[in-house]
Amino acid sequence: MAVQNRREYLTTTPIPKLILSLSVPTIISMMVTAIYNTADTFFVARVSSDSAINTAATASVGLVFTVMALIQATGFFCGHGSGNYLSRMLGAGNHKEANEMASTGFALALILGVIFAIVGNIYVEPIARFLGATDSTMKFTQDYMRIILFGAPFMMAQFVINNQLRFQGSAVYAMVGLMCGAVMNMVLDPLLILGFHMEVRGAAIATVMGQCTSFIVLLIGTSKGENIKLSINNVHLNGHYLLEIVNGGAPSLFRQGMAAISTLILNRTAGALGADAAIAGMSVASRVMIMMASALIGFGQGYQPVCSFNYGAGLTKRVKEGFIFCVKYSTVFLILIGITCFSFAPDIISVFSKNPDAIKVGVAALRFQSVTLPLSGVIVISNMMLQSIGKGIKASIMASSRNGIFFIPMILILPMILGLTGVEMAQSCADVCAFALAIPLAHSELKKFVD
Repeated sequence: MAVQNRREYLTTTPIPKLILSLSVPTIISMMVTAIYNTADTFFVARVSSDSAINTAATASVGLVFTVMALIQATGFFCGHGSGNYLSRMLGAGNHKEANEMASTGFALALILGVIFAIVGNIYVEPIARFLGATDSTMKFTQDYMRIILFGAPFMMAQFVINNQLRFQGSAVYAMVGLMCGAVMNMVLDPLLILGFHMEVRGAAIATVMGQCTSFIVLLIGTSKGENIKLSINNVHLNGHYLLEIVNGGAPSLFRQGMAAISTLILNRTAGALGADAAIAGMSVASRVMIMMASALIGFGQGYQPVCSFNYGAGLTKRVKEGFIFCVKYSTVFLILIGITCFSFAPDIISVFSKNPDAIKVGVAALRFQSVTLPLSGVIVISNMMLQSIGKGIKASIMASSRNGIFFIPMILILPMILGLTGVEMAQSCADVCAFALAIPLAHSELKKFVD
């Protein structure tokens, strides 16, 4: 009866009501997560009365963001790959494969997380140097990275559980898990960084403790209600399930992986042109924009289980209706957010940095990105739709576009012509190109759906 109720809920509830009911918890989750990610930058920028030390500490957090992006990429790879497949299987009534995929995706994330933790800590110094750490930021970067790497298994595993719960339609459980971790992080940040004077190590410990808290709460959530229970007996690391994880998770891996690579290139380019202040300014602008765009991601995540479950059930008309609904309202929302960020850019950046050079860079970058922010609705929702219906190649191309295919050439070429201004505007130029690509890729699938 419970399974039938879930099926009726996802296949018969009016699309606007269904997406909103699933997206409100994910929007709250993403907003809270973005806020506590930004909290590290906020408190780290106040570790000392010496502005040079604060700038170096802030820059180090920006440098390690590349490593965190890779951890997140791997977690989303396993989570989206397993979640997309199990949702389509639930829609098709194949509960055996759905159960096995859930446990297999979780086990794979734990294994990869342990590998990250061991290898990363062995080579922490050369990795820090490769990321762009200088003599002034090396110690901060290593201190922050070591602790973050130790938490990699829990980070990856909680990303998997969170996504699997969402794809089963249990967005509230996923929200509670993330919010518990967020609260833990935000409580520990000022306590450890400022109270116990642990500087960036305190920020890293707070982040890992928050992720571990989310992991525990989410793991408990898998045993509640209709949710799939994880079991070691259902772990099958065979070719069939691994191939499905790759097909469904590759777009997320490309998207997050490209974000990590682009952040690395961005930091190295900004550092070469404007030293630590430029890295700090771009880091702050990026964190702010991620926070502003987090509501869009949450909205899109509310659409994903609707998309994959109904596609698996053969209800493609509902998939198309949901796509149009999400693009329409997300674009209106992003226009309002873009205007706000552009207008108040100096005030926003000043909250996170007191260095005049860093503020100047951050304000310019934030304003450039605010102008093209409304395009993200089409980019993100198209990517999520293609991924959720199992179109791995198209979804991977779309996922790689914004932070890879278009951004990397932009960040390499524009600074050679425009100097630091080229760094500040590279992401906006890449967004325009990604938007142009999203339209034909999404249309190629939408035209196949029954009206």
